[in-house]
Amino acid sequence: MEPAQHPSGLSPSIHPSMWRRGKWHSHSGATTRAASQPRRAEPRQHKAKIPSSSSSPSPAATTMAAPLESAWQCLTGSFSEFQLATVVTFLLHETVFFLSGLPSLLFERFGLFAKYKIQKKSNTSAYQNRCVLRLILYHVCVNLPVMIFSYPAFKFMGLRSSLPLPHWTVVVSQVLFYFVLEDFIFYWGHRALHTKWLYKHVHSVHHEYATPFGLTSEYAHPAEILFLGFATIVGPALTGPHLFTLWLWMVLRVLETVEAHSGYHFPWSPSNFLPLYGGSDFHDYHHRVLYTKSGNYASTFVYMDWLFGTDKDYRMAKAIEEKEGKNL
Repeated sequence: MEPAQHPSGLSPSIHPSMWRRGKWHSHSGATTRAASQPRRAEPRQHKAKIPSSSSSPSPAATTMAAPLESAWQCLTGSFSEFQLATVVTFLLHETVFFLSGLPSLLFERFGLFAKYKIQKKSNTSAYQNRCVLRLILYHVCVNLPVMIFSYPAFKFMGLRSSLPLPHWTVVVSQVLFYFVLEDFIFYWGHRALHTKWLYKHVHSVHHEYATPFGLTSEYAHPAEILFLGFATIVGPALTGPHLFTLWLWMVLRVLETVEAHSGYHFPWSPSNFLPLYGGSDFHDYHHRVLYTKSGNYASTFVYMDWLFGTDKDYRMAKAIEEKEGKNL
């Protein structure tokens, strides 16, 4: 027997489930197609992803930032912010300062790189040791207490140490701002220290070393440490930086002042490559002439002395030196 044909002409072998799904239905005993109009496809539903702290950053960001942020998280997990901003900052400063300053001391003591030494005179070993011992005393008795007591002020100004670390553009722009501002304030403060009374009672301590080497950069009267130290911290105090930015600024400033006092001018010295940077040759002149005629008061750059004419003697001396082919 042939199978019965559906009234519509379609095979009754269509599965009943299709009827239940609404593609076919029976009405008043007659089976008709559910819809004469073509059925529109329903859009797919996509579940929105909810961001969470466990969401993974992009591979590039992970590669660059993850190790640094992991190290920073380890630091902040091991020490309180107060400890990081005071004791750890002090230890970081001491490490960078002495490691960067000792080479020029050893070069001078053992007569190394003599052809790059700016002055032919040298300090005795005893004179060098005296500088080192006094530096340790000044740093422990002056620098460390200042760091401790200034922490509430920095906290009030917005210092933070939490993650995330600031974007590199923020770090670079802030550090550049600190350098420019510090140089401006230092110029006027340093120039004031070369007035008769202040030089005699305060600044003359720093000039005990007419032939400087790296560590003499921070050899100064305690009053001068506080006076000129203000130039270093005013920028960070104004911006309220992340502690990471503050540390970077401190490290770069220490390296700069140590290089300026090194007493050596190498072919690879920064002043040979960085426009407007003073460096060792520029500052060494400041130490080796009479305090009333020294000039070159700025800490990092040369434009302040050029603008106010306090580098005229230096430039004249350099012109004579180049003309005669002799060292000063």
